[in-house]
Amino acid sequence: MVAFYNAIFYQPIFNALIFLHNVLPGHDIGLAIIFLTIVIKLILWPFQTRMLRSQKALSDIQPRIEALKKQYGTDKEGLGKAVMELYSKEKVNPASSCLPTLIQLPVFIALYQSLSHGLKSSGFDLLYPFVANPGTIQPTLLGFLNLSTPSIVLALLAGVAQYFQAKMMVTRQQAANTNGAKDEAMLATMNKQMLYMMPVVTVFIGWKLPAGLSLYWCLSNVLTIAQQYWFFKKKAAADAVPAAPAKM
Repeated sequence: MVAFYNAIFYQPIFNALIFLHNVLPGHDIGLAIIFLTIVIKLILWPFQTRMLRSQKALSDIQPRIEALKKQYGTDKEGLGKAVMELYSKEKVNPASSCLPTLIQLPVFIALYQSLSHGLKSSGFDLLYPFVANPGTIQPTLLGFLNLSTPSIVLALLAGVAQYFQAKMMVTRQQAANTNGAKDEAMLATMNKQMLYMMPVVTVFIGWKLPAGLSLYWCLSNVLTIAQQYWFFKKKAAADAVPAAPAKM
């Protein structure tokens, strides 16, 4: 399992980081982290879009699920079967909304390991043959910000970005869910708790870890905000287009 993780996640990310450091002007590890963050975000883009699409679809069918609850009453088995049929008919997979998070977890761990080794100029024995060994890496961004030690400024920026990312999702869910269902109210309460809890956790973690990781987390959240804005704007434009009249 460790060998699989190293081959699929850690080694490719570490090699990508060192490769970017080698080819970017000035051999700036901070710029390498920024470019690597963009590359990782582009790779995860389809999974994140699928999650957003799944969450939107789940919100859209909530009124129909509430209607099924009223129809079946205490018949839990019949309700479960009807809900699953509705999911199948509308091609909605509730589990797909968790996929990006599950994928990002090993990526985040691998990135942490890569930064730990890269910023300490170690681990070069895992470089691919076509990636040159840089010898010693200056752990700075633009020559002045030390990325090998914690930075409260970057940690706070990461926490702020985390807040606005979650805020955007909570606002969209509140706008979509107007039926006041109990499970929707519970979900809204959990989302509100996460809205304030996750930024605090992000700042706390960023306060302890190397600033390079906070830089990644901050930029990743900013890119996620941009993706969410693009997705919701595109979806709103598509929903605003009137359906074509049926042919007689």
